[in-house]
Amino acid sequence: MVIYLKVGGYMAEPFLKNRTRFTSSLKNELVPLFNALAEKSRIPKTRLLDEAIEDLLKKYGLDADESKSAK
Repeated sequence: MVIYLKVGGYMAEPFLKNRTRFTSSLKNELVPLFNALAEKSRIPKTRLLDEAIEDLLKKYGLDADESKSAK
C-alpha cells in the first residue's frame, strides 16, 4: 500500500510503510538483462532486488530471517 503525503507546496511524496527507499547503480550491461528478467518473469524489480539482497546476506552469514526473529 502506498500513501501519498503532501509536503509543503510540492508534489505529494509516497509514504512507504513496509519498504525503505534507497539509491544505487548497476553496471550498464546488467540493466537490460534485469529489465528483461522482470518483464519475462512478471515479478516486480523490487521483489527481485529483495531476493538478490537476501541471497547475498545468506552468503555472507547475515540471514535476513534471523534478524527478523531477533527483534
